[in-house]
Amino acid sequence: MTPVEFVSIFFVALSLSADCFAVALGGSVSVRKLRDFQVFRTALAFGIAQAVMPVIGWVIGHTVVDYVASYAHWVVFGLLAIVGGRMIREAFRDQNEGKESADISRGFLLVSLAVATSIDSLAVGLSFGVLETSIVYASLIIGLVAFLITVLGFYVGRKAGGLLGKRARIIGGIILIGIGLRVLLTGLPGG
Repeated sequence: MTPVEFVSIFFVALSLSADCFAVALGGSVSVRKLRDFQVFRTALAFGIAQAVMPVIGWVIGHTVVDYVASYAHWVVFGLLAIVGGRMIREAFRDQNEGKESADISRGFLLVSLAVATSIDSLAVGLSFGVLETSIVYASLIIGLVAFLITVLGFYVGRKAGGLLGKRARIIGGIILIGIGLRVLLTGLPGG
């Protein structure tokens, strides 16, 4: 891999990781005592999803991507709107003062968000095939960058959560819904 290819892939990886950063930022403000293991688990899941999706796109080809692309933006929007709406709702509920809201670092929510934030990587995998880029190196770089950006998002969110208190949950929820809307609007015809 040439230095130019590395730089190009690195910038692609940064742009693909933007959603990971925003989800981690929004999700971290909803957890009162964020543990390093939660950060690691989420970053690992996001990194693996970001690394695997380009390979899937590269292997499967245009047929499946066209099928997935027709509704993927709705799925991403729905998942992020549900999580964001829940964060906002719980910020306004007095009885939840002592409870944490949804932990994005576990279970179905973690898997859903990892897939939702990596859908764009599927299409990128197709372009790597056309450009004859080494998919192994590209996906490793994308996965590692996504991992690191997710960790950064959690720690920035943790700091913001401590400074903003309950408002941080509202801001985090709005961020997640905004990302969902952006994905939905860019996925619609003419978007």
